[in-house]
Amino acid sequence: MNKFKLLVVALLLGTTSLFANTIINPEISKDEIRKQIVELVQNSENTFENQITVHVTFTFSSEGEIVVLKVNSTDKKVLSFIRETLNSKKLENPGKTHKHYTMAINIK
Repeated sequence: MNKFKLLVVALLLGTTSLFANTIINPEISKDEIRKQIVELVQNSENTFENQITVHVTFTFSSEGEIVVLKVNSTDKKVLSFIRETLNSKKLENPGKTHKHYTMAINIK
């Protein structure tokens, strides 16, 4: 009986600590993330001759910084522009950490 009580207490403590360690990120909509990213791109000083649509795959680090994973372009100027403009930038309301987001961004 004594071992059973000890097992129950250990199971209770283990379960409690498991739920206490989970980080609660409020669900941020993709539209809000998109609005913040478009704002970053529009505030940049680089301009291109034509309007370019680029699909960017990114995630957020544990500090809330954007980590650019993939840019759907072969133009080196576009690649460097996206990486300089978005990579390691913090958003006010970042999304979930380590979740992959893909969105199309128009660059003018």
